[in-house]
Amino acid sequence: MPSYIKPVLYRPFDTRYIFYHDAIVWRTVKRVMRHMLAGENLGLIFQRGCSSSYTMNLPQVSKHIIDQGASYPANRALSYLAPLYLYPSAESPDAFHQERRPNLAEWLLPKLSTAYGFTPTPEEVLAYIYAVLYSPTYRRVYAEALRSDFPRIPFVAEGEVFRQMAELGRRLIDLHLLRSKDLDPPRVRFEGEGDGQIQGVRYEPSSQRVYISKAQYFEPVPLQVWAYQIGGYQVLEKYLKDRKGRRLEDPVHYLRVATAISLTLEVQADIEAVYAAVAKGPWVEGLAQAVV
Repeated sequence: MPSYIKPVLYRPFDTRYIFYHDAIVWRTVKRVMRHMLAGENLGLIFQRGCSSSYTMNLPQVSKHIIDQGASYPANRALSYLAPLYLYPSAESPDAFHQERRPNLAEWLLPKLSTAYGFTPTPEEVLAYIYAVLYSPTYRRVYAEALRSDFPRIPFVAEGEVFRQMAELGRRLIDLHLLRSKDLDPPRVRFEGEGDGQIQGVRYEPSSQRVYISKAQYFEPVPLQVWAYQIGGYQVLEKYLKDRKGRRLEDPVHYLRVATAISLTLEVQADIEAVYAAVAKGPWVEGLAQAVV
């Protein structure tokens, strides 16, 4: 009997476990989620037209199945997941003769290959898309379209710029999966005496401390890191408030999340420096705004 207990990305940087079975879960959405369970994979999480706010349209990436409210409260906007790879169905008669394939339009890689003189890998395409979606210039230029539709991605005409953006996107992905070597040692400390019980959540800008009780706190947490939002959630506050009244079992995880957000801001600045310089084009012909 297969194990039905699976990790699920519940909220930003908040992986939990679910009994993933049709008898328990209202909507398992297996037509999508099975590709995250069939083998090694990554999935791009995004929303459709939820807000004009720059932070509301920030994507996430996951190596697990996701909750429908992973990026935004489900009663306000759904979180969509696009697996990077599609796996053959176990029910298919020739399942053992099939291989996973990139979840990209068949014409995309050949078109990019012609434009750049090299063929990007599916991982590089995902990383490039991820970087573009984290550019404030991109979200400003396409603000009207992002309010009403799925994000669309323009592909730069120069292969070297594509590679720069893909590398920055890869750094972001590694940070958001908490697998980047830059997270160790963390930039934040957990201080004070106590048992880690979250009695309340309070931020003090002057000391750059996040208190979970009168005696225990995290520091230093700059205001821009504390206030950082992905989708509809203020990430660091949401993580702690969801655990109020409980003991924080893994403070190091929180240190790494805070560090990832701090580094994300730095990578975003690098992305903006590259993207803002090419935001007016030229683009790959026919890919000025390719659908994600």
